[in-house]
Amino acid sequence: MSYTDLGKATGLSTSAVHQRVKRLEERGLITGYGASIDHAQAGRPLTAFISITPFDPSAADDYPERLADIEEIESCWSVAGEESYILKIRTATPADLEELLARIRTTANVATRTTIVLSTAFENRPIS
Repeated sequence: MSYTDLGKATGLSTSAVHQRVKRLEERGLITGYGASIDHAQAGRPLTAFISITPFDPSAADDYPERLADIEEIESCWSVAGEESYILKIRTATPADLEELLARIRTTANVATRTTIVLSTAFENRPIS
């Protein structure tokens, strides 16, 4: 959204909006900007969440480093609970997901549990 459009929506002048956004960036509240991707158009319409659990709980916790080069992994969250991490992935087909699961298991020496997304009601909602 442009500064002018933000100003109209908030009742502020364009310059006031620009100054406020700049302060939010300087404070580190706004850390970056990104594009919204149509993943189906990008050739990866299948979204899934993969929970990983180490076979050996005493092993080094270096899973993000082990998995960093797998491009289908969009996000990697460390979580509390039975699993150690939850991965958000995007692939083209179920066969690609199956192959990806084998790579993750081999690369990280973990057990996996997968949830396939059927539809997305909303994602990356702005904080109001």
